[in-house]
Amino acid sequence: MKISIRRPLLALTTGLALCGLATPVLAQQALPQNLEEGAKSDVPVAVQVLRWHMLDADVNTLTFRSMDELFTTREVPRSGPVWNLPREDHALDFTYQYGGKTYAADDFAERTYTNALLVMKDGNIVSETYRNNSGPQSRFMGWSMTKSLTSILVGCALAEGRIRSLDDPITAYLPELKGGGYDGVTIRQVMQMRSGVDYEERYDFANPGIAATNHINALVKNVARFADAARTVGRAHEPGTVTQYKTIDTAVLGWLIERVSGGSTIAAYMAQRLWEPLGAERDGFFIMDGAPGTGREFNGAGFNATLRDYARVGAMMLNGGMANGHQIVSPEWVAASTRPVEPEKPGELGYGMQWWTLGDGSYSAIGLQGQYIFVDPKSRTVVVKLSYFPPGNQTADDETVAFLKAAAAWQPQ
Repeated sequence: MKISIRRPLLALTTGLALCGLATPVLAQQALPQNLEEGAKSDVPVAVQVLRWHMLDADVNTLTFRSMDELFTTREVPRSGPVWNLPREDHALDFTYQYGGKTYAADDFAERTYTNALLVMKDGNIVSETYRNNSGPQSRFMGWSMTKSLTSILVGCALAEGRIRSLDDPITAYLPELKGGGYDGVTIRQVMQMRSGVDYEERYDFANPGIAATNHINALVKNVARFADAARTVGRAHEPGTVTQYKTIDTAVLGWLIERVSGGSTIAAYMAQRLWEPLGAERDGFFIMDGAPGTGREFNGAGFNATLRDYARVGAMMLNGGMANGHQIVSPEWVAASTRPVEPEKPGELGYGMQWWTLGDGSYSAIGLQGQYIFVDPKSRTVVVKLSYFPPGNQTADDETVAFLKAAAAWQPQ
């Protein structure tokens, strides 16, 4: 028996009209108040609402690998031979300690909201797992792992002489920043998150400050360019005196790359200097903060790639900047960018030049809500974990660090 829901609804609405009653109208989604305020956006209401909720725990396992459905994007195309990553598959037959308890490594993915997990030992993939309907072709949002990729691009530009010195003032390349908080700040200080500009990385959308407002205007509504906030930001600290994590610093580095690349884009420069020589197996892409011809790549936290291609980045760093027969950056740059600026404190992560350090010579690109490219040179281990942590879940981060250190110590038999 076929059941129709259309005809009864049509009969009901027709009857209401004949009785002189108003026909019900299905309204569009309403914008949250913070999106209603300020400049009006051309982005469809439904898309703005989904961008607003893309971090939420009940949808992020999907949104974190579907950013090309939510945003205008710019591809970073692969080209040439793919860098083959040999395999020696092993069960994750080790344990790790967390919170005074011992856990089986095989349980880690489920315990810590994992979409995909890859472990490499001495250049060989020993474990590769995809979950929640993801797979080898899925391109995952790296969030702030993108900062570490930006660091690699700065290293490339420095080696080419496009940047003369990290100790040059940033305004020598971006005169648009003169007169504001970045005036007198060196490229090195921006790389180290020691610019001193007054930009608190706080995303309290109920009481939005400069960072939350910039996120709304640039990424949700696309009515402003994310890096443009650097033009008017003030100064909170003397440059080089305080380490304070700020996505705006990395956005300025992206602007720098754009400027010194000779009229190109961040994506084009990345394709030429990193993605092609890396031997990536699939195109990556950046989300954009505006429409074509207007928007810029969100290089502070907007790159997307496959699990294996993120692993290739980690393997390149492990190999002193060498990948697929190409020297992408020098061993000296790898060492300098992953060296902590300040002495590391027990139980805390340190920071180099857009890379996090873990206190034992290992380092990691780390992105919002559980994205990791972990590299341990001593054990020649690379681990990539792509996650969907609930917002603000510190325990999952802490447990992940415990797993990463145990994975580095593990010797598959």
